Amino acid sequence: MTPRTLLDKVWDAHVVSRVPGGPDLLYVDLHLVHEVTSPQAFEGLRLAGRRVRRPDLTVATIDHNVPTGDRSLPIADQISARQINALRRNAREFGIELFDLASPEQGIVHVIGPELGLTQPGMTVVCGDSHTSTHGAFGALAFGIGTSEVEHVLATQCIVQVRPKVMEARFTGRLQPGVSAKDLILTLIRRIGTAGATGHVIEYTGSAMQALSMEGRMTICNMSIEAGARAGMIAPDEKTFAYLSNRPRAPGGAQWDEAIAEWRSLVSDPGASYDQRIVIDAADVLPQVTWGTSPAMVADITSSVPEADAIPEADRPAFTRALEYMDLQPGTKLEGISIDRVFLGSCTNARLEDLRQAAEVVRGRRVASGVRAMVVPGSQGVKHAAEQEGLDQIFSAAGFEWRNPGCSMCLGMNEDVLGPGERCASTSNRNFEGRQGRDGRTHLMNPAMAAAAAITGCLTDVRELLHEPGSVDVGAGLYAGSGGTRGL
Repeated sequence: MTPRTLLDKVWDAHVVSRVPGGPDLLYVDLHLVHEVTSPQAFEGLRLAGRRVRRPDLTVATIDHNVPTGDRSLPIADQISARQINALRRNAREFGIELFDLASPEQGIVHVIGPELGLTQPGMTVVCGDSHTSTHGAFGALAFGIGTSEVEHVLATQCIVQVRPKVMEARFTGRLQPGVSAKDLILTLIRRIGTAGATGHVIEYTGSAMQALSMEGRMTICNMSIEAGARAGMIAPDEKTFAYLSNRPRAPGGAQWDEAIAEWRSLVSDPGASYDQRIVIDAADVLPQVTWGTSPAMVADITSSVPEADAIPEADRPAFTRALEYMDLQPGTKLEGISIDRVFLGSCTNARLEDLRQAAEVVRGRRVASGVRAMVVPGSQGVKHAAEQEGLDQIFSAAGFEWRNPGCSMCLGMNEDVLGPGERCASTSNRNFEGRQGRDGRTHLMNPAMAAAAAITGCLTDVRELLHEPGSVDVGAGLYAGSGGTRGL
């Protein structure tokens, strides 16, 4: 038998119909729905007189437009209120489970799927959101779809897809202290560009991937889309199984044993063929920070904004535009650039491990004068667990705002927006023009780096704070996930 990749195994198990030389019709195991990309899809069903094919395989949550402040107040933004109310109405009418604002399971769709055990190895997972690739950390094939495709999946539980190619991204070696999964994926994007994996699924392999916690793996797969990939995947292993064990929606009893036996086969066979390969030594990776308006415009925190002659000639117009927007000059050292805001949140870095990493930097310190810093947990589950550990008190004592779960400033929703010209140290996934607010300037980085920026008031190499007298050295163990976390 021809050796198969992880993608091959999951894809082949879900083909309903195949057209030689054409796309395949795939069965969908889990359809995640939120309030922004679903209203038109449900209206299409309504107009056609159709029902949802498998409401038991469809789960909805309110995340994108939800305010993260006082939930007892009416939603001031009328568009947000209408979309949230539409999802409530559609969920009732079509019999779909909804995690509403008062639900203890409410949160960002790509956070609650794994923490509830809805996301499982070998599944096909779709959602009307590009960062659905997050779920690939469990050995699932997970990708974002458009609104018309949302309607199609609701009606048929199937989706038409062209089989992608496979790129292997192998990360060897061991992370340095102060370096995290976010830095690994930003390094890959810097190396191959935002279109480097177009038409591919990236399978992440190597000892550095195996050392990461599940939270770190989710961060890696989450930002696969920023490299142009259709999805990211990591083969499930003992860490995966330990994470899923006893999750509310994961299999139990004899079904758990059967599932584990099946999941262990979800690994690329020896000799499986990849269309592209790239190898990165994790030991060479330093804390990363973006300087431009694309995740590929990123550099080591110890370096400077590139000079024009270091940029390929074809890319120089975009380079010039990015620096004008960011109000930066070539050669400017990244360390020391002043910031106005800090955002700890998003489906990329708002899990319990992320908050723990940031809290270790913040503990016993104060947010710099003139900086507004906010923490937006990824779910009610994360928020509760963090409060049980006292992380909220650490952040609040330092001067951070402790808010409610939602997508928040990642896409500049409701009151969580940057003002024109404000510069933000952000743990989110995109630094596009206007992404966090009109004329706002975003620098992407890992949670500990964002925490360090909040304390110093400028872009800072977090490793300097980790080794100050009296500071807690979080070390490589926490960042690599070697200590493990059974949290959220």
